[in-house]
Amino acid sequence: MSITLHYFASLKESLGRASDSVDYLPNLTVLDVWALANQDQPLPNLILAAVNMDYVPLTSLVEDGDTVAFFPPVTGG
Repeated sequence: MSITLHYFASLKESLGRASDSVDYLPNLTVLDVWALANQDQPLPNLILAAVNMDYVPLTSLVEDGDTVAFFPPVTGG
C-alpha cells in the first residue's frame, strides 16, 4: 500500500530526485504526503499539486495507489 510522488522542473532539481514513494495511511492529505517524503524541506510557495492527473487543493485526501505530482509555478511570454 503506497502513494507515488513525482516532482517536476525546479522542484526535481532542488530535491535531487524525480520521484518518491510513501506508505499509505488513512486520512492523508496532499500536504501530508509532501511532509512524509520531504521531512527536512517545507513545501515551497505557490506549488501546484495533482492527484491522478487532476489538479487539487493541498488539503485533498489521497487514497492507496494514488499518484501525486508537484509542480512549481511556470511563467512564459
